[in-house]
Amino acid sequence: MFRQLRTRLSQKYRTMSYPNGPAPELPARFAGRPVLNAAACRGDCSACMAVCPTGAIRRREGAMQLDMGSCLFCRACERACPHGAICFGGDHQLAAAKREDLIVTSETRCASPARNELASRLFPRSLKLRQVSAGGCNACEADSNVLTTLAWDIGRFGIQFVASPRHADGLLITGPVTENMRLALKKTHDAVPEPKIVIAAGVCAISGGAYADHPEQHNGAAAVVPVDVFIPGCPPHPLTILDGLLRFLGRIPDPSKG
Repeated sequence: MFRQLRTRLSQKYRTMSYPNGPAPELPARFAGRPVLNAAACRGDCSACMAVCPTGAIRRREGAMQLDMGSCLFCRACERACPHGAICFGGDHQLAAAKREDLIVTSETRCASPARNELASRLFPRSLKLRQVSAGGCNACEADSNVLTTLAWDIGRFGIQFVASPRHADGLLITGPVTENMRLALKKTHDAVPEPKIVIAAGVCAISGGAYADHPEQHNGAAAVVPVDVFIPGCPPHPLTILDGLLRFLGRIPDPSKG
């Protein structure tokens, strides 16, 4: 025991200061918010759309759009575009309260609002979540669990994952909601006391991801339960999840609000 105490003292304080301090440095391979350059895009080229595995890129009224709710952040479009019209920046703030706000255009400058009035009023200091893996591959689940480690310590914000939906204020759902998990998700949602909130984390939980439109799944959580905030990514980085949760609760301001 004394050796453990001595080791702990030598390690000192390990929890990051974010959001009171700078965000942790992200690796160079991190794919954040897509940036579309309308001036570089040529209408006669569809190389990016041809390689996108989920059809996240489309053209509307001559303008290119990228749906982060369907994007796997694989960067295949970035590599395929011969004109450099698409690149993935380092912005980790991807969460949005509305599904349509996940669609990026060349006019998009910052993150969309994620704040929820109910959550910020009732759960600003304490939020208990039941995590539901609705057919996920475990990547989103793993990055959510990272937030409970010493460096991230999501408990300092009063946010905890609980074992029972009856002890929860809401659900954090990952996975495309397979047919085998549809009823289980519905029953879990029903077991959460009112008022309750729902968070869809990861592209599968938002749109079905790579499994979209397959008959064995339901294209995400919104097909079964109402969703209050969407956190895109495949999987979303722990910083993206934490930012989404804190903006959802109003603990930090949305970028558009300053």
